Parts: sequence; C-alpha cells; structure tokens
Amino acid sequence: MSTPASALSRTARISTTAPAAPARAGILHLGLGSFHRAHQAVYTAAALQAEGGDWGIVGVASRSRTIVDALHAQDMLYSVATISPDATSLSIPGAHTDAFVGAEQPDRVVAQIADPGIRIVTLTVTENGYSYSAATQRLDLDDETVLADLRGGAPRSTIGQLARGLQARAAAGGAPISILSCDNLAANGKHTEKLVREFLQELPGSAGAEALTFLDHAVTFPSSMVDRIVPATTGELRTRVSTLLGARDDIPVPAEPFTMWAIEDSFAGGRPAWQAGGAVFTDEVARYEQMKVRLLNGTHSLIAYLGALSGVATIPAAIGIDGIEHAARAVLRDEYEPSIEVPSGVDIRAYETELFERWANTALGHRTSQVGTDGSVKLRQRIPEPALLSLSRGEMPHLIALTVAGYLSCIAPLPGFDPGLHAAAMTDAARERLASLAATARDGRELARRVIAELHLFGAELGEQDAFIERVGDLTDTIRRQGVDAAIADAVDASRTPTKEMQP
Repeated sequence: MSTPASALSRTARISTTAPAAPARAGILHLGLGSFHRAHQAVYTAAALQAEGGDWGIVGVASRSRTIVDALHAQDMLYSVATISPDATSLSIPGAHTDAFVGAEQPDRVVAQIADPGIRIVTLTVTENGYSYSAATQRLDLDDETVLADLRGGAPRSTIGQLARGLQARAAAGGAPISILSCDNLAANGKHTEKLVREFLQELPGSAGAEALTFLDHAVTFPSSMVDRIVPATTGELRTRVSTLLGARDDIPVPAEPFTMWAIEDSFAGGRPAWQAGGAVFTDEVARYEQMKVRLLNGTHSLIAYLGALSGVATIPAAIGIDGIEHAARAVLRDEYEPSIEVPSGVDIRAYETELFERWANTALGHRTSQVGTDGSVKLRQRIPEPALLSLSRGEMPHLIALTVAGYLSCIAPLPGFDPGLHAAAMTDAARERLASLAATARDGRELARRVIAELHLFGAELGEQDAFIERVGDLTDTIRRQGVDAAIADAVDASRTPTKEMQP
C-alpha cells in the first residue's frame, strides 16, 4: 500500500525555501538511510536554525550509492513528507554538507573520525551493524569482517571503523569527541563503548593502548532513544512530492507526525541545540529505551508477523483485524508493561493510546514486511527480559511466545506451510540458517528447541526455559495446522487465565 493521493493532496504546509548550507561539519553520521534523514537530520536542522554553529553533517552510506548520488545532484537537499490521514507537510532539513559511501572509501571514514573538526559521530546502522554475539553480548570474533579489521587495512565493520578512527584521532593529538548510537540497543551508548574497547583490546601487543587511554579521558558514549515511524519511500511519493515542490526530489522521506529523541547529556566536545527540535536531555534514557523497545517495537513485531500471516500488507490493516488488536493490547499491557520503569512525567496510558493511533495511520502505509525484517536481531533486544520476568513470576508470556511463533512461521516455516508473500518479502540474515533447521524439524516444538535452546537466537538464559520453548512450539504448530487466527485466539485466551502453578 503506497501513500494515498488524497493524503498528499490535502497538504497543510510546504516549506520550499532551501535553507542555507551549514558553514562546516561537526557531525559524522554512519548509516545514511531514511530514518536518519527524517530524524537526527531534522533535529540538527532545527538546532542550526535556532542557534547556528558548526554542526553540519557528513553522511556516510554503508554500501549503496543511491542516496549519496541523489544528495550530490540535489545540493545536499531532500524533503521530509510528514504524513497523517488528514494532511501532509513538506520540509527541507538542509543539514548535510557532504556524503559518501563507506564501503568505497573506508579510509575516509577513519580520516573523518580523526578530523578534529568532527566532534560527534552518530550511528543508525541497525542492530545488525554492531558485530556482536547474541549469546555473549561481546564483540563477535567469529565475524570475518571483524577479524579482517583486526588484522589491519581499511576497516569495513562499524565497530572497526570507530576503533580505528579513534586510534588515529588519539595519535593526532586527541581532540575530544562523542560517539552517539541511535539504534535500538539496550544501553546503546555503553554497549557501543564496550564493543569499541574490546576491539582495541584485541589488537596485537600494545597497538590499542594509546586509544584506550584516549577513550578514558576524551571520548564519551552517550545513550539515546529514538522514535519515529519511517516507512519505505515509494515511486508514487517521489512523483507527488516533486509535483508539490515544483522541483524533482528523488529521495523524499515519508514519516509520521510523532517524533521523539531522549539523549544522555554527556558530550565531550559540545553538541547542537537539539532541544530546539524537541529533543529531551535526560538521565532516564534507559527508561525511555525500555518503554520504546518493548511497548512500541515489541508490540510492533507481533502486529507485523500476525499481519503478514493474515495476508495483509500494512500495519494499519493488521491492527484493524480485531484478533490482532486484542493480541497487541494484551502483550503491551500484560507482558511488556510490567517489565519497564516509566520515565518521569510520562502518562503511560496516554502513550499507549498514542501508539495505537500511530499504528492505525492509514496514510503512512507502513508495511508488515518492513517491520518484520531482521527479526533475528530485533527480537533479541525486545523479548528476553520481559519473557524471563513473566516466567520468574510463574506466569507464561503467551503473547511473547506467539510473537516468536509468528516470527518462525514467517522466516522459517515448517514443511508444508506457506506463510504468504508478505512473510516471503521479509529479509533476515538468519533466514537461511533457520530455514535449514525448519526443513528437518518434525514439529514446532523441535524447531523451537533448535532455535531457542540450541542456537540461542534470543540468548542463553531464555534458551533454558523449557516451558516457554514448548509454548512457542505449540503455537507454531497451531499456526501451521489451524491457521494464525486459531493461534491468536489460543494465546489471548490463555493470557487471560495464566497458570500460576508453572515453574520458571
């Protein structure tokens, strides 16, 4: 489902004046995708407009030239289409000063991190871009790219680029710098710092010693929570936005009206006035992270997998199915919400209401296949702790189990089960490996045991929870034999009458 023409034609505001380009760059951003351009770049543009400063952004795309070439052809400009069912507003952030492809110029990534004019490196490389083991939470030393980066040469992993860049910066005199992760990882700042340190510690001899000392004194890794739904750009959107602008824009970004950014205010070399765009600087980032990753992202995953298995293309269509809405409300309130500490001043009921309004935004057209992509990495950030908390209370998290069963049914269906075209459109680095496990599994329980207990896809601790694994397997079999509606009814009904006698 693409953005309806009616939504774009009811345009409330069009800000077509191109902003003045920032004089100099102070930010290097790794991961030049749609989310960054509809989120951090928008906040940075607001900060530049409010207070100025040398905070332009040099954007680094991982591999694709598409965005980079378009930015250079469009004087580093593009539009953000903020879409609701009632109206669309267009704006032009204009915060970028340059862009290049990291895979083509890995040495330049290192050089930019070493450049004393760069005072912040921000990252949106997805959970999959941090090269760590799900089982150990440590740097993945079995990753061939990481091993190659440790041996020397131009680094190609994100962690390798950060570590080598900081190593070069330390050697050049060590101007203070901050590394700001904007990905959905628990304690993303501390997690990024740990991985960078582990990389430097793995270097031979004392090669990483100077950089490690530099990290101790001149580098900070603030944590942050980011939130904005940014669906994929369609050809229809490009055409209609270009018509409204009166100029061709090959890379417009669609986004919902809601946006949030909570940041730990710990910057070694200063920062933009991101609060001008609505960013919240807080010492409760961990609470914001929990609230977003579990209530929004965890529930979002359930909606996506159940929606895809129900044959619907978009999140609004999925949440419009009564059974899926009931399952989403149950998992959010009964299984995720007890696992979080609500940030100060947040009305959790209002937040919940707003979540369901956001998911029901029919004009946005957010696809179930997009939300369901990379579940092997996303779910391990979202489900283990809430599931383990429920199990520790002697309660079975039936809806979290249904989320995993839905994921397995989409990505690694048992023999004879066709999950449909929307599930087939999901991409996942673990798909081939999981599919091979499913191909020889006798039933759902065997598949669940192989994936959760043996492969430890969601961590070692959850892999020890036999009752949970069996529940995932049983729901997987229900999806295969009776359909997704029967599995939803089973899980929702069971969640209303939890078995208190169950042993964790």
